[in-house]
Amino acid sequence: MYVYITVNKKFDDQIRVSYSKTEIVDHVDQIEHNIIREALKIAGIEKGIEIVYMGDIPLGSAGVGLGSSSALAVGVLHALFAYQGKAVSAEFLAQKACEIEIDRLGNPIGKQDQYAVAYGGFHRYRFNADETVFVDPVICRPEMKEALQSNLMFFYTNMTHISSHILAEQKENIPQKMRNLDRMVEMSCEAERLLQQNALDDFGALLDEAWKLKRELASGVSVPEIDEMYAAARKAGALGGKILGAGGGGFMMLYVPENARQSVREAMRRYREQTVSLEPEGSKIIYVR
Repeated sequence: MYVYITVNKKFDDQIRVSYSKTEIVDHVDQIEHNIIREALKIAGIEKGIEIVYMGDIPLGSAGVGLGSSSALAVGVLHALFAYQGKAVSAEFLAQKACEIEIDRLGNPIGKQDQYAVAYGGFHRYRFNADETVFVDPVICRPEMKEALQSNLMFFYTNMTHISSHILAEQKENIPQKMRNLDRMVEMSCEAERLLQQNALDDFGALLDEAWKLKRELASGVSVPEIDEMYAAARKAGALGGKILGAGGGGFMMLYVPENARQSVREAMRRYREQTVSLEPEGSKIIYVR
């Protein structure tokens, strides 16, 4: 799934930003769209430009758990620097997108979305205490990646969430939830090992354990409707899964062996299924005039 950004020189000195609404302003500080405004400031562009964006999934204030705000931040930065004739690295894009969302806008979020969008591929990310980030490829057989992609199913819960509300509570709960968080860090190592060993069904079961731990991090991570949806999927043959993003709505990802996919689809017939593929390249410029 993608976010598409187009940048063009404007005939006059105004700035036009077009998304679900259109803004036409005289100066960058007048732009209401906070991510676009801050990206323009970082790129040093104050006037005479048009920015248009659209996405394969909704890009609104309420989240769906697929990292769309970070995809927009990384993509707009990439487009703006390319517009200026500047080549920038994935690391630079990820860092600057984090600066926008975390430092400038004060959102209580992590860095995983920005780095995943910028780098693409199949990686393990280590976020260190000194603010450095290690990005290492997961080394596994190509057929394992294909099988993993086939066994992952995504369903829209028909609910959205305000991730900042959930994450703010989650941040407050960190001292009381260190055991959960430590185990979740351990599970990232375990998950990588299982993938390298082609133990896909064990990876699916690990998702179930991870979801149970995540549900305990904040009260809004799950709601009765989500619990019922997940229980129905498990009963139909899913080995594990989770709500993507902060929780409370958006998309549910399920790990489903091939022999159970049809029964899971039947159990999830009230919900829209969405096909999602692994993206090997991350953010990229696809056309320069």
